[in-house]
Amino acid sequence: MDWSPVGHRLHTMRKSIDWLDAAGPLDAARLAGDPTIGLVVERILALLDGVAFAINSHVASAVLGETPGSPASSLEAARRTGLIRDRTARDLAPADGPPHVLLQLCLDSDPDEVAAIVATALAGYRDYVRQVTCWTAAAPGPG
Repeated sequence: MDWSPVGHRLHTMRKSIDWLDAAGPLDAARLAGDPTIGLVVERILALLDGVAFAINSHVASAVLGETPGSPASSLEAARRTGLIRDRTARDLAPADGPPHVLLQLCLDSDPDEVAAIVATALAGYRDYVRQVTCWTAAAPGPG
């Protein structure tokens, strides 16, 4: 199996994670003074969710012969392939919704929660990238 599409997507994820790291504090005062930062962060989290969905779908199709229908089901499929650990799948698909949706809901109603949502998402996506990188390095076929 050709894993190069996964490598390209991981590169996009790493760049997005680096940007979020460099964005600085996301407290309520900053969000009030610079409302566009919240929207930019939400879009980057949505991008990370979409890219993870694409990776998970590619691997699930190749390994399980399945095509997940949603980002949450793709995380479960990725867990079953061994691509990611149980905890990572749970962290990136919380019961309340994906991180970008949680952030979107909190921007106006509870901006004090934004920093925690982003920190949790960043930790989850860092783990995801690390685990997928290790898995593809060990997977058969050209990487």
